[in-house]
Amino acid sequence: MSCHDAAPGATLATGTPAIALVGNPNAGKSTLFNTLSGARQSVMNAPGTTVELQTGTWRRGGRRLGLVDLPGTYSLTPRSPDEQVAADYVAGRGDLARPDVAVVVLDGSALARSLYLLAQVCETGTPVLAAVTMLDVASSRGVTPDLDALAAAAQVPVVAVDPRTGAGVEGLGVAVEALLGARAGTCDCAQDETDGGARARDDGACACGRGCSCSGPAVRSDEERFAWTERVLAAAVPAPPAVPVRSTSDRLDRVLLHPWLGVPVFLAVMWAMFELTTVVATPLVDAVGSFFSGPLATWLHGAIPGPAWVSGLLVDGVLSGVGTVLSFVPLLALVFVAIGILEDSGYLARAAFVADRALRAIGLDGRAMVPLVIGFGCNVPAMVATRTMPDARRRLLTGLLVPLTSCPARLTVYVLVAGTFFPQSAGTVVFGLYVLSGVLVILGGYALRMTAFRDLRQTRPLVLALPAYHVPRLRPMLRSTWTRVAAFVRGAGGIIAGTLVVVWLLSAIPVTAGHAVADVPVHDSAYGRVADAVAPVLAPAGLDDWRIASALTTGFVAKEVVVGALAQSYSLDPADAGAASADGALGNQLRTTLTATSDGHATAAALAFLVFVLAYTPCLATVAEQRRVFGTRWAVGAVGVQLTIAWLLAVGVFQVGRLLT
Repeated sequence: MSCHDAAPGATLATGTPAIALVGNPNAGKSTLFNTLSGARQSVMNAPGTTVELQTGTWRRGGRRLGLVDLPGTYSLTPRSPDEQVAADYVAGRGDLARPDVAVVVLDGSALARSLYLLAQVCETGTPVLAAVTMLDVASSRGVTPDLDALAAAAQVPVVAVDPRTGAGVEGLGVAVEALLGARAGTCDCAQDETDGGARARDDGACACGRGCSCSGPAVRSDEERFAWTERVLAAAVPAPPAVPVRSTSDRLDRVLLHPWLGVPVFLAVMWAMFELTTVVATPLVDAVGSFFSGPLATWLHGAIPGPAWVSGLLVDGVLSGVGTVLSFVPLLALVFVAIGILEDSGYLARAAFVADRALRAIGLDGRAMVPLVIGFGCNVPAMVATRTMPDARRRLLTGLLVPLTSCPARLTVYVLVAGTFFPQSAGTVVFGLYVLSGVLVILGGYALRMTAFRDLRQTRPLVLALPAYHVPRLRPMLRSTWTRVAAFVRGAGGIIAGTLVVVWLLSAIPVTAGHAVADVPVHDSAYGRVADAVAPVLAPAGLDDWRIASALTTGFVAKEVVVGALAQSYSLDPADAGAASADGALGNQLRTTLTATSDGHATAAALAFLVFVLAYTPCLATVAEQRRVFGTRWAVGAVGVQLTIAWLLAVGVFQVGRLLT
């Protein structure tokens, strides 16, 4: 078999050659992807899985190369869905086509760990080249790999690259072009002066060393791979210094990974993340929302000609949906930047290590702590933050638990109800709800681990390659943030906006005589009739009233509107919606309603209402993001389970509470 006969490589949707980036976690693979692709990126799930892949375009002159950032893995012997996708893609198995070139990213400061993976990738028959990163870290530790010796021993092209600065990217491009040229029939070893044919080495690769397979490399056993790794390592890396060099990362880890000091530092970092999603982002979210619902909406109402229902549909339906979607943009951008800082600096791996033991009881590891903490700030970016977890099954489990974390949007409801029914101990009630949220996460995780996630019962020890600390780079971080935010707007935005339009239509359609379209009281609209149908379901929880049902149904779209929906159903001025004291207009109305629906056990019904708000689906944006990341089946199933849990808890609280009051 000649170099010209290699099997055709995988191509992206644009028909460009596919370049797969393969490597260990924290070897600089994703940073290299961001540097090569710039802002020309998109996010996709591998066929039939929830494993997230990033794809992008690498432009070299007039040529476009397709990039695929595969999940980080230590081996092509898969132990998780993520590793299975990486192994299948490199080998071209199943629904994943073989790439034209596999760029194996080797960590120059830990070559021994990377070389085993290189050996396995070479065995797939895919053209291979090695990109060595972290050479500055290796040098700081007193080790300088000989890349020429590495190339000769491994018999693959080797290029030094610094993904953070872009140094070596041009050389990497030249090497990739050479491999693509070899596949296209321009391999300069095709005609050998000695025998007039392609020369094959012992491992079956062309003598030119460009990684094109002439006869297909033999698959090695584990013992042979380890022996090969040792030979290559001995040739490429000189003997380590007699006295190990202690790097800056080593000195920092003495504090950040200390059994006593590491936990307070970790909690401080997580608190900062929580503050970012509440204190810092909230004014930005409110400003965007106020712009769409305030001056822009007012201007459009006056500028759009025709019947009132036309402007109502376009402004209160379509514009409201667009405004809701865009109001999440500053929040998501801030959270993505924060996660990028933690990742790029090298601290995220340390945070996972510190939090690992606390989460192992529910089948997760420390990497789940970041999205769960962010969830208390906002469930939407928390759902997206699950991407920091390399294992798809644990990523899915975490994504199912995130909605149980109590986001600040629920806080407006807590304050109103607690201030109305428990004025002397409102703070204690609100605190108890946050404690209950944490308990639900733990119990929910344990229940899922014992049922749908039984395969996670025996969790493997958390194995992490701790990267060296770096100063985060702004430009790649902003590129990645833009890609993620754009993916949210495209994927979840349409669902959110469309659903809000449907809600408006239901509330604008009169079902009784004497009302015009878009000029009808809520109870006399189709939406009010839906609330009437839902209300009896809430009777066992002491909440059998159309106004309560209407508020909870509206809260499915966004918890921020529950209080406003209650005020609207009572025909109160919007200025009274936030009145949370016992003497507030809305509070008085709510007290009267719950007293009637609970046969005089209003406090028990109020607690049931609070628990239901805590436990049921957080908002439509979270559902949309859950669907985008994990698929429709999981998203719909999660909504059903959340509603069931919320109903059971609310009924239990009310039935027990009325016996005690």
